[in-house]
Amino acid sequence: MSTDSAKEAPPPDMLWWGWGTAERHEPLSESTRALLTRMLGIDQEPELPVLPPTPPPTRLTDDAIAHLAANVGSASVATDPASRIAHCRGKSTTDLLRIRRGDAIDAPDAVVYPDSHEQVLAVLQTCVHQHIAVVPFGGGTSVVGGLAPEAGGFAAVIALDLGRMDQLVAVDELSMTATCGPGIRGPRFEELLAGHGLTLGHFPQSFEHASLGGFAATRSSGRASTGYGRFDQMVLGVRVATPVGTWEAGRSPASAAGPDLRQVILGSEGSFGVITQLTVAVRAAPAARRYEGWQVPDFTAGIELLRMLATLDALPTVARLSDEAETLVGLADATLASEQNGGCHLLLGFEGDQDQVSTRSQLVDRHLDGISNIQRKSGLGEGWLAHRYQAPYLRDALLDIGGFVETVETATWWANVPTLYAAVRTAAVQTLTAMATPPLVLCHVSHVYRTGASLYFTVLCKQAEDPVTQWNRAKRDITDAIVAAGGSITHHHAVGTTHRPWLDAEIGELGVRVLTAIKHELDPTGILNPGVLLEPGG
Repeated sequence: MSTDSAKEAPPPDMLWWGWGTAERHEPLSESTRALLTRMLGIDQEPELPVLPPTPPPTRLTDDAIAHLAANVGSASVATDPASRIAHCRGKSTTDLLRIRRGDAIDAPDAVVYPDSHEQVLAVLQTCVHQHIAVVPFGGGTSVVGGLAPEAGGFAAVIALDLGRMDQLVAVDELSMTATCGPGIRGPRFEELLAGHGLTLGHFPQSFEHASLGGFAATRSSGRASTGYGRFDQMVLGVRVATPVGTWEAGRSPASAAGPDLRQVILGSEGSFGVITQLTVAVRAAPAARRYEGWQVPDFTAGIELLRMLATLDALPTVARLSDEAETLVGLADATLASEQNGGCHLLLGFEGDQDQVSTRSQLVDRHLDGISNIQRKSGLGEGWLAHRYQAPYLRDALLDIGGFVETVETATWWANVPTLYAAVRTAAVQTLTAMATPPLVLCHVSHVYRTGASLYFTVLCKQAEDPVTQWNRAKRDITDAIVAAGGSITHHHAVGTTHRPWLDAEIGELGVRVLTAIKHELDPTGILNPGVLLEPGG
């Protein structure tokens, strides 16, 4: 059980004050800053964070640290400030605002780095006996409070960093499956699969830093979900360490042996157990890609076009439609803005072998060519593909100059898309304008289904004096509006603590009681991510 010879803990993957790595953090262009000053009154000079805050003294006793070290090795228990700060909360805008202003109250008391399923089980047993809360930690990319439990009743909190469990365990090229540890990051997994001529095809905004265990725990949905499917559709088998033992679900391509218990784990956000191994469906790596752009007259026309493609089973691998506001802001460079004559941008991407890409793109083109008032936009598809992971860096650059930007995502049926779209925009504008920070609200569709689609909003405004309270009020009113308009409280960001107050509105009081019963069975002392997904003590 003890392993003092364990390799060193992996270094922090992202900046403590922002997204990703320092070398990719760039200031906004002068044209973009001028646009923000004119539209939102954001005119502060850039101010970058300098020194990380100091976390509170660890509450772990020497005895508790010794017991944890007996499970994983002394080198695998970190109580130094840098490690704790690197695991403090996630990467939502309010998370970053708080830590940039010196608030590190949610830093874990220690970071523990197991390297096996057995070590995870042992750590959980120690934490049960020591009354320590456990936060499973993958890539640290949560934007819904999934890494900031409400653990006031516990002696301490540890972050259980699964970064060492990053192996590609097996590839079955006949069955087209791959088995891996939960800590492997998206790029590394794709790199290893590429050696077998395979791909997973899961590319969310967080792809560069998030882990596969995190994808599963949050029911992630990648930008190519229209073609490859959501992550929960890719998971074939899962192994979980819980305080009461090992749980495994999924042993064949399909089964009628009662409800599919994999779905209980997918989306459970570490509240029911710690995912220690995954088996996922993979496919042949695409030999060809074609990304193209179109300009449609307006958002309503674009929505109808996507609905038509979905109904005709003619959807591409990637489909992304920006509304008028997002289209305009995406063209903040003055030379490009001068070419924009209104309308909305539609991005379509095709992946597969050469015949598949050619056949699918020609099918879509035939449908689009018969529609009036749409035109091709040269370079749009290729440009998006080259910069698709850059948005969080833009968010951080906006924070540097006193701007505020946060996202809201939801989903609904096709018939309800216009109602939901209007409701979210109205709620955001009314609430933030009442606080003297009128916003710019952008939206796009990036996940399309036969029966409906997601709506992904970006809200930009000037920071109020207390920007955390500013957004908490706006988020409350926006989510109330989503529920009233019949949308989902989240499409792919998960519940965390942010969406928890509205969970019963989504799944019903009885549904919450069912989840609570599962929680009590698997985690009777409530050590796992307390307050995330379910009420503390739930």
